[in-house]
Amino acid sequence: MSAVEEDVGPSRERSLAPFFTLARRTRYALHQGSRVALYTLHSEAVRRMNRELQKDLPEIPKVVPDGPVPSQRRMLADIVKLFAADLTAVEDGLYPMPSDGTMTPGELLATSRAFFRDAPEVTRRRATGAHQEVNEGTSGFTAALPRYYRQNFHFQTDGWLSEGSARLYDFQVDVLFSGATAAMRRRALVPFAKILRRKDQRKVAYADLACGTGGLLRPALAAFPRLTGTGIDLSEPYLNVARDRLKSRRARFVTAMAEQLPFADNSLDVVSCVFLFHELPPKIRRQVFGEVARVLKPGGSFLFVDSLQTGDVPDYDGLLSVFPQLFHEPYYTSYLTEDFSRMAASNGLEERWWTSAFVSRVAEYVKSD
Repeated sequence: MSAVEEDVGPSRERSLAPFFTLARRTRYALHQGSRVALYTLHSEAVRRMNRELQKDLPEIPKVVPDGPVPSQRRMLADIVKLFAADLTAVEDGLYPMPSDGTMTPGELLATSRAFFRDAPEVTRRRATGAHQEVNEGTSGFTAALPRYYRQNFHFQTDGWLSEGSARLYDFQVDVLFSGATAAMRRRALVPFAKILRRKDQRKVAYADLACGTGGLLRPALAAFPRLTGTGIDLSEPYLNVARDRLKSRRARFVTAMAEQLPFADNSLDVVSCVFLFHELPPKIRRQVFGEVARVLKPGGSFLFVDSLQTGDVPDYDGLLSVFPQLFHEPYYTSYLTEDFSRMAASNGLEERWWTSAFVSRVAEYVKSD
């Protein structure tokens, strides 16, 4: 304790507590609010750009929602609710104040320019239905990838198969979700923190599936300073970007398929994945869940973050129904009605809880002892 702290004393600290709370909340609100504004402005700019581009492209069939669609005001309210839960977790000491979106001005400008250069290509693919470009002339490491993986998901340039795609991906997703992506992902750190309170972090075996450029691995290692973890992904280019962004001796990365995990039976304490299952064919979903159950130790946890499903938040059902029509998501419709609780039970896992987080569902599945 410093001399200043000694002079302040416990009573003085208590009297200053409201000031520190206000300062922390103001800092959080300014940081997250600026992110929402940044990505909302990009979204609006792309919307206007697309209206002009569409004049010279085939007309995109109109999509009809199969259910209610939330208003922009409702979605903004749910983002605010998500941020409030995120800040509560920080104030409860579950993880530190987030530092997502800390690009330098130069990096932000370069990424923004790349985003706007790429946007017309995404619009072209959407208008023409082009979503197999990355599967044409397949060679090198891509030739060995599963067929379901070699697609232009979201009509994005190069699919998952280039570093250019990897360096744009997080920015594109934040434009889609108005800057709320990282906060949705952090909902899984709440059960993770509670797990680690019962264990020595240094002895916890942890893997993040489909980690992409960082997944849950990066925020988990930032939140828990003695934890080590392994990021698993099929895309070598995305893992290269992950290595560049997460230079830590506590992180390792392995190129592997989630349906064939490179771990021994009963060897991991925690497995996580973020936004993977809605991009898997139904058969592969079951294989991945089986692999997760195989590699978890008895009592181990599977932390799951993905899209909402039909009925999770009924006011969003219509929005969920049009998503695969607006973006190339060939397996999303089947995902919407997948019974993950039943899938877990058939593999010896129990769904302990789940919660909605804006447009995501977050769940914990625990392997039977």
